[in-house]
Amino acid sequence: MENLWQYIIIIIIMILIAIAIIKTKQKDFKLDANKLVSYLGGKENIVNYEVNKSRFIVTLNDVSIVNKEGIQKMGAQGIVEIENQLKIILGENAKQLKKYIDDLKWSFWTFFFFFRQNATK
Repeated sequence: MENLWQYIIIIIIMILIAIAIIKTKQKDFKLDANKLVSYLGGKENIVNYEVNKSRFIVTLNDVSIVNKEGIQKMGAQGIVEIENQLKIILGENAKQLKKYIDDLKWSFWTFFFFFRQNATK
């Protein structure tokens, strides 16, 4: 019976450690995503974006203000520039990044329309 309690305590501790690791990685990803948006010239510079497997494909207003070196240092496996579009090979984080930018864009437009609507009253 004593061994059973020891195993239960060990399992609980392992679960708590796993939860802590997952939460830390999520925070790190948000910081990295913010950095990437900044390196891309800010959310105002992002016209369109999509994910194709491990690639994050982004169309920009002005490609010249992009910090490609910073993106590479963040762990991008490659960057291809075609006119005003970048194809950034990010691996498994590409889908997470798209969702994060969707949330950023949505919050920006919600604020914009709310502000605009209240300013006309």
